[in-house]
Amino acid sequence: MTDAVIATLDTPDGPFTVLEDDDGRVLASGWTDSAERIVARVVARHRPALVRAGTVSSADAVDAFYAGEIEHAMQVPVRQFGTELFAEGWRQLRQIPAGSTFTYTELAAAMGRPEAVRAAASVCARNAPALFVPCHRVLRSDGSLGGFAWGVDVKRSLLERESVGTTALV
Repeated sequence: MTDAVIATLDTPDGPFTVLEDDDGRVLASGWTDSAERIVARVVARHRPALVRAGTVSSADAVDAFYAGEIEHAMQVPVRQFGTELFAEGWRQLRQIPAGSTFTYTELAAAMGRPEAVRAAASVCARNAPALFVPCHRVLRSDGSLGGFAWGVDVKRSLLERESVGTTALV
């Protein structure tokens, strides 16, 4: 893989680090100030040869998200590595409108594999460009938050920002 740039941005949910390839596509991101943790989200054989600190083109979309302009983050180009099923899952995640949620069962159905609920959960777990591919919009079938690589508190905050009714979200 080519070189990449990494930057840590300040957000109301804490430091948010973004790794982009030389074409400005987000490879990985998340609520941490650890560059190593973000780079590790990319499958080893697809990791950039060189990662340098710099300015990421997605910074404006992150700022817009936290200013209430949620959909800008969905327009940011991403690059993900996985099977056709995973690629379809990640595509479907980007189709969930802000303010809406899916269950893992609904995500599996949207992926065209209604029986593949565990695969749908894996799609979320292996989603490297968090925020830009909104895996935080997927809940357990009982409506509870479930897991999130960056913590349930961040997931709850993101959903609240997107105006999802969170009174039942525990």
